[in-house]
Amino acid sequence: MEKQEYTITIYTENSIGMIGRISGIFSRRKINIESLNTSPSEVEGIHRFTILITESEEVVRKLCRQVEKQVEVLKAYFNTNDELIWQEQALYKVPAEAIAEKVLVERLLRQYGANVVVIRNDYIVFETAGHREEIDRLTEELSKYSLIEFVRGARIAIIKDSAGFHTKLKQFEINEPAPDIVENEYLDQRDDVFTM
Repeated sequence: MEKQEYTITIYTENSIGMIGRISGIFSRRKINIESLNTSPSEVEGIHRFTILITESEEVVRKLCRQVEKQVEVLKAYFNTNDELIWQEQALYKVPAEAIAEKVLVERLLRQYGANVVVIRNDYIVFETAGHREEIDRLTEELSKYSLIEFVRGARIAIIKDSAGFHTKLKQFEINEPAPDIVENEYLDQRDDVFTM
């Protein structure tokens, strides 16, 4: 099967050591994590991991099953880029003298949707958010002006066709059967494992 980018979304209890345990599953399978973000979710006490990998669908499906076997993991989903609304963030530090022209700064800000975060005598820090290709283009542009430092944040993503995990979690807590609404139609059609 052909490899492509997949974003894996994992909902877990807020437990110490979860990052290590989840990343260990990827390591044992020799799968490189390209981006990892963890944050609180819309449900109090539940954390959300957003992991970007490049793999085949079959491998990603098996990986999600393995992750869901962890006691503290409530649910694991995987999606292609088309099924998500996603962003990455980046910070750039550039020498102030290299971009002293006000016109250049304004052009970069407009063209790439960047904002100035800090202006000092010796450097200027820009920040932007967007898709990886946009961030790469701005990085390339700023490299022409002696880019001092660059850092890209991990991917954050929301599943387009989803009512949110909190709906399923609430139904689970009150022990009611789930309604006929499919949270992520694309996943549920492929495998019964992905329904709660």
